[in-house]
Amino acid sequence: MSLAIDRLWIGLLDTLLMVGVSSFFALALGLPMAVILVVTGRGDLFPNPLLNRVLGWVVNLFRSIPFLILMVALIPFTRWIVGTTYGVWAAVVPLTLAATPFFARIAEVSLREVDKGLTEAAQAMGFHRWHIVWHVLLPEARPGIVSGFTITLVTMINASAMAGAIGAGGLGDLAYRYGYQRFDMQVMLTVIVVLVALVTVLQFCGDRLSRRLNHR
Repeated sequence: MSLAIDRLWIGLLDTLLMVGVSSFFALALGLPMAVILVVTGRGDLFPNPLLNRVLGWVVNLFRSIPFLILMVALIPFTRWIVGTTYGVWAAVVPLTLAATPFFARIAEVSLREVDKGLTEAAQAMGFHRWHIVWHVLLPEARPGIVSGFTITLVTMINASAMAGAIGAGGLGDLAYRYGYQRFDMQVMLTVIVVLVALVTVLQFCGDRLSRRLNHR
């Protein structure tokens, strides 16, 4: 029993590490991508149709590739980045590359929903264009961005379980090796319960933070 609890605890920590590191990079890369997609459109703050089209194409390309295929296709790149194709850190690379464009599109939608009248009023008052991005666009879009990031986190937990089933560690690896391969339904059900609890807590916290920001 103690061994099973230890394995479950290690699997949970590995999953949290995978998702935590990947989500940090997804936020750090995805949000700037979303801002660039919004401000470089025709008639926007920094119009650059070529950059907008190229970046949009890259985002759509990575979003269209199923995670399992992306993970396999990135094996040489993953080995070059982290020096291995097995384990938690090897899963961080494909998780990041899958989550970043996903979050970028969700954040882009939130940014585009900001009332155009606010940006036009700021321009009329003589605000610098980057000041408008920092002090109008991003603050007004925060509730939607937080909700979108919460959705991204939940999606990454699902993807991390899939990655775990093919050698990345975490709860997916535990469910596959000790549940599926050994026909131990108790392990499978325990992992499912832990994943559901983890997703529920994240969704609750994300929704609560989003509502708080919306009422400010």
